[in-house]
Amino acid sequence: MDDIRALKPNQLDALREVANIGAGHAATALSQMIGGTIMISVPRINVQALEDVSPMVASPEEPVAAVLLHMFGDLTGRTLLVFPRDSAIRLAEMMLRRPQGSSKELGELEQSAIKEAGNILSSAYMNALSDFMGMMLLPSPPSLAIDMSAAVLSSAYLQFTSDRDFVFCVESEFILQESEERLRGLFLLLPDPESLQAMLRAVRVS
Repeated sequence: MDDIRALKPNQLDALREVANIGAGHAATALSQMIGGTIMISVPRINVQALEDVSPMVASPEEPVAAVLLHMFGDLTGRTLLVFPRDSAIRLAEMMLRRPQGSSKELGELEQSAIKEAGNILSSAYMNALSDFMGMMLLPSPPSLAIDMSAAVLSSAYLQFTSDRDFVFCVESEFILQESEERLRGLFLLLPDPESLQAMLRAVRVS
């Protein structure tokens, strides 16, 4: 088995459990950052062609904020955490402990806050994957892109080639307990070919 499209339901379940653990870690870390309780819904994980991901986040012409991290260590590749613009602005407000509606644009402070949130959340998912695989994973410093969703998710931006344009998508909803606000985000895992093989071997569960 050398293609993530060939994953069986029980193998996706194993990866779903990893995503669930990562989401729990992410919720705890984010709650500490904002000084309030954040819960994350049970994440949905699926395998998507990169070109089909954009409509899952926003319409192709709608701006999104995307935090990109490179993975180093025993597994290599990239992770991308994508938020629709409105969710990104609200997340920045929460990180900066500002009232809802006080930020209208993604200025320098807001962008810095989103990068920090993306770093926390992506690292939490990465740590869960690292524990599951029994391998060392090291994240790069985060970089932020704000652009139309179709542009951010293009192969050119992600330095992806056509033979590995299927990615793991983890759809999550972040819920602020006090107000029951919901923010939607999409975590993409884009392993390099050798790392994909190691992941597929790890989920060859009976």
